[in-house]
Amino acid sequence: MKDYYIDEEDRTKRPKILGMTASPVDVRSNFDRTAKYDFCLCPNMSAVYLRVSRELEVMLHSQIATTADLALLRTSVSRPNEIVVKYGKLQYPYSTRLCQEMEARYGHMETLSKIFTYSRKAASELGEWCADQIWSFAMAERQAIKAERQIEKTFNNERKHKPVEMLDAELRDLREAQTFVKEWTFGEPAIDIKSLSSKTIVLRQYLNFIYERPTNARCIVFVDQRYTARLLGDLFARIGSKHLRPGILIGTGFGDMGDVKLSFKEQMMVLHKFKKGDLNCLFATSVAEEGLDIPDCNLVIRFNLYSTLIQYIQSRGRARHAASKYLHMVEDGNGVHFQALKDVRQGEDVMRQFCESLPSDRLLQGNDADLDSALVKEKNFRTFVDPVSGAKLNYISSLAVLGHFASCLPAGSSPPTFVLTAEHGQYTCEVVLPEGSPLHSAKGRPSLKKMIAKRSAAFEACVLLRKGGHLDENLMSTHHKHLPVMRNAHLALGMNKSSSYGMKIKPRIWEISRGSVPGSLFMTILELEHPENLGRPSHPIALLTRTRIPDLPSVLLHLQVKKTSNMIFTSLQDGFQIPKDSLSKLNSFTLRIYKDVFNKTFETNESAMSYWFAPVIEGFKGIIHEKKPERLVDWTTVNYVDENEGWKWDIECPHDELSDRYMVDRWDGGRRFFSIKVLPNLRPQDAVPDDAAPHKYMNTIIDYTVSLFSKSRQNAAWRQDQPVIYAHRILHRLNWLDEYTEEENKVKKNAYVCPEPLLFSALPASIAAMAYLLPSAISRIESYLIALETCDLLGLVIRPDLALEAITKDSDNTEEHRQEQIHLQRGMGKNYERLEFIGDCFLKMATSISIFCISPDNDEYEYHVRRMLLICNKNLFNTAIDKKVYEYIRSVGFSRRTWYPQGIQLLGGKGFKKSGEEEYQHRLGDKTIADVCEALIGAALLSYSDNVDMDMAVKAVTALVSSSDHGVAQWADYYKLYTKPTYQLAEATAVQRNLAAQIEERMGYRFRYPRLLMSAFVHPSLPSFGGIPCYQRLEFLGDSLLDMACVNFIFHRHPGRDPQWLTEHKMAMVSNRFLAALSVKLGFHKHIRFSGQLVEFQNRDYAMDVQEAERDSNGARDYWTTAKNPPKCLSDVVEAYLGAIFVDSEFDYSEIERFFDDHIRWFFEDMSIYDTFANNHPVTHLHNLLTLSLGCSDYRIMASPISNAAGTDIDHQVAVVMIHGEVVASTTAASSKSAKVKASEKALKELSGLAPFEFRSKFGCGCTVEEVQEAHMGEVGTAI
Repeated sequence: MKDYYIDEEDRTKRPKILGMTASPVDVRSNFDRTAKYDFCLCPNMSAVYLRVSRELEVMLHSQIATTADLALLRTSVSRPNEIVVKYGKLQYPYSTRLCQEMEARYGHMETLSKIFTYSRKAASELGEWCADQIWSFAMAERQAIKAERQIEKTFNNERKHKPVEMLDAELRDLREAQTFVKEWTFGEPAIDIKSLSSKTIVLRQYLNFIYERPTNARCIVFVDQRYTARLLGDLFARIGSKHLRPGILIGTGFGDMGDVKLSFKEQMMVLHKFKKGDLNCLFATSVAEEGLDIPDCNLVIRFNLYSTLIQYIQSRGRARHAASKYLHMVEDGNGVHFQALKDVRQGEDVMRQFCESLPSDRLLQGNDADLDSALVKEKNFRTFVDPVSGAKLNYISSLAVLGHFASCLPAGSSPPTFVLTAEHGQYTCEVVLPEGSPLHSAKGRPSLKKMIAKRSAAFEACVLLRKGGHLDENLMSTHHKHLPVMRNAHLALGMNKSSSYGMKIKPRIWEISRGSVPGSLFMTILELEHPENLGRPSHPIALLTRTRIPDLPSVLLHLQVKKTSNMIFTSLQDGFQIPKDSLSKLNSFTLRIYKDVFNKTFETNESAMSYWFAPVIEGFKGIIHEKKPERLVDWTTVNYVDENEGWKWDIECPHDELSDRYMVDRWDGGRRFFSIKVLPNLRPQDAVPDDAAPHKYMNTIIDYTVSLFSKSRQNAAWRQDQPVIYAHRILHRLNWLDEYTEEENKVKKNAYVCPEPLLFSALPASIAAMAYLLPSAISRIESYLIALETCDLLGLVIRPDLALEAITKDSDNTEEHRQEQIHLQRGMGKNYERLEFIGDCFLKMATSISIFCISPDNDEYEYHVRRMLLICNKNLFNTAIDKKVYEYIRSVGFSRRTWYPQGIQLLGGKGFKKSGEEEYQHRLGDKTIADVCEALIGAALLSYSDNVDMDMAVKAVTALVSSSDHGVAQWADYYKLYTKPTYQLAEATAVQRNLAAQIEERMGYRFRYPRLLMSAFVHPSLPSFGGIPCYQRLEFLGDSLLDMACVNFIFHRHPGRDPQWLTEHKMAMVSNRFLAALSVKLGFHKHIRFSGQLVEFQNRDYAMDVQEAERDSNGARDYWTTAKNPPKCLSDVVEAYLGAIFVDSEFDYSEIERFFDDHIRWFFEDMSIYDTFANNHPVTHLHNLLTLSLGCSDYRIMASPISNAAGTDIDHQVAVVMIHGEVVASTTAASSKSAKVKASEKALKELSGLAPFEFRSKFGCGCTVEEVQEAHMGEVGTAI
């Protein structure tokens, strides 16, 4: 400054520099000793600051200034909670055993002198393990080579004074030292005071508290030496928590032997990993205090204390995260440490006093003060006074008036756009109003200030609007939004609002011809795909019905523990004539199954029967093709069962005839047996073997067999010479749709019985074994048939399995997947949630296309409103209520009571006293009914996905939205609705044709209508570009098309994932960040037409950033997540382009899929790399924080409706987050989804910065690891 700056007499040539610092003067490390002495003695230390600062200003020819309002600074910058952590007194520096050995052998080597010093100091401050590691670092191959070169260089400089033999000897000693260290056994660090210092142990304890569980916490540990950072980094990689991911951040300069450095690029990589979370704890030198862009931290630890106030302030500034902590590590009893702590706190107060004492001309007042003065000086400043009301408009109020006017337009969500241009040292601004405004734009007067130019343009626009009658005498807009009656919360339905509805139990097909004796029947064969898994022989059974049952999917039955089999339903096409006597025999056979197997006695009434059972002959598959179903019936068995109530046993009966029989306890309907063999070594009066299944009478085998009450048993006499049969007692298990549990498997099945008291059923044992599976089979068949009736109701043809899935609600809170399922109905199969996810997406796309076609000239806002009226839950709910869809929803699993046939009277068995048929009711939430509608759309789509046929899904949308805005019956009808607008058909210019040619070369698609393509690149700042509208209409259409392509991909690629996971990971695919990066990759950003330089600058700046991110990514597919937030127009043009090619191709959806496959699929082949991106959703983030990071399972995120004052309708939803019964956060919103998101965000702020031990203390949490794992692993997600 003194030599060059002051000597320059021409002040215009002197450079002007703006410098910013945390502390303008650090008097403890600057200037002469007198200043320091004054500082220590002077009671008014701010005076010392003032004197030193003046010297600094004179030397640097500068002025020190500060903010006018320090209180504002303190409120805008969060300050960490400072904590003093004490550690035990350290030993004086000493030599470890390795260091002593090295001293004895190589202590004469000057090259190693600093290593000896480092090692002794590390032994004291860090511990012996770290002290020894210094030798490992110093004697590494690379360091040894560097030392050799340094020795040789030093020798050459002094060659005249030393013989070459001395050089050889020193190099030989160095190599011997390297070998000695390499052969030394270092071992792993022990957690004790010998291996580690008290200081290191305390640091480990605190870091283990913070990183006890998975966490998003970021920590920086400041040290004063590079080797300390490296040693601690290596140490904590070994002894730290498994959730601690340490790294080091040190300077770029060259260090001594054994020291390390990082290049600038390596520093940037470390910071990048720290930002992403690959590293979560940095051991850093002073390089991390300032200069580098380091993400906000939760925790800063001063392992080595600061030596200056600036170090203290700057390192503390790294703890900018809310609820962060700043730890001072001080040695117990160390007066120097405590004095340093006292000095920085006192010094900060002094610096604040110094800043506050600066004269007014040194206080920065901000832009507003300059702006106000500029407004006073502005020569062209004008006002407008309304002649009617006297309302006054000036430059300042014009911005608010214009903003309010824009918000009242139909497209009011888009604010005015201000475009500034510079010319001859002045700024001119043009304001462009949103589409739909009667005034397109207005230009202000030139001004020296950008803000005044902007206000001038707003002022001119307001004056023109008032003159045109678009502002009234009070300067209020004469345009008003005509919002639909069903808006905001009224479009949503509460999940908790439910009502009771009738529920179908039996399909209509059973009733079609019931009431008369049928003359013909149709056959459906029921057989197991893997009968061996049942554990005993079984035989297929035929289901005979009055009308043909459609082809139905198989059903999975759980036969034993981890043994399953599909039951296959084979419905034969041809019926057969059935004589009355044959029907009577089939009736007897069917009623015998109900009687002997299920202990139910029904009346004999063929005209009231819904269906019959029949045994199937052996080898039926060989003749099934003959189309004579009657030949498949095993009439021999049917006749035998019809003629005999049971098989007769007598004492003369051979023992082998007692094997493989189905036996029934005459007096206990719950006891049934399959006989295995006769045990000749046992007698009726023998004791019951220990492995027998329990019974109330266990004295003797004959007692065990008989279930008579005590009085009747006294009168009963049984043969004592009858054999004893070893049998298996049959479990009373009817619901084979649910998993076979270990508890069921542990139930004893062995039985020892005598034949005389028992009834031997006429049913063959293999038929009886199959009959036990009939309740599950019939229940699922009836569910399939009811699901198909739902489709008939809506005029749809859907696959039975998908139709049933779409109407299945398996718990009271199916929609709440972050909570434990309430009243879960097991064995119902898949519920509607995944189908609802894809059906919702198709519904959005279908209605978007229809609305776009019907009203091609409407603005985007009107599109959104009309679509919302179609797809809102309330509209779907109302349609479902009108069509009584609620009757068909399956909300109850298998029932022992309802699987039996209706129409015939029960004469005996449980429930026979009931008269008439019961009416069944179930409670359904309004949203559940709406969700089922979306699921049916999804089922209609997937039923024909193999043929890429969306006609049935289109038909489903029409049936369920019930609106003239969507009246098409098939996909091809959409294009018939579309009338090409004039701008699309007009002749293209050379510029437009050139754009189409460039796009064709890059994208491979040739546009028939280049003007349509041009529309996709016209920014809203140019609402009309040569008669071509901006891209907003096409973007509306393309958004829904892209959404469908992404959902279709992720849905089929991840068939086992729940809707929450699918929704969160889809967010990455359709996010502005990804689409903007794709836009740049495809070069779309180069073709956007816009008004003003701001859009161009933002696009160019982002393009450079994301391209650099791609270059540095080494092929990583998620490189775009590391780029800055992009301008929205870049993602908009991708969606608009998709809308353009869809329209240009005459609504060929395959072009959308081709675009997806060519340009998007590659990024998302591995969705796991976007888990972090997906977990940014507040509800998911909160869930993971509580379960994974804090180890808590006792929490709930709930939403409930709030009625308005009249209590007639839902106005809002309230959501709360509860932890261990304590409300942590609550909020209200228009929908439960929004309320939960807001409540989760508030809860995250409340929990931010809490370590697990602090969380447990605050909320009294004592959740075990097992509880947390069960809560986390057992839950599935939902699209909230």
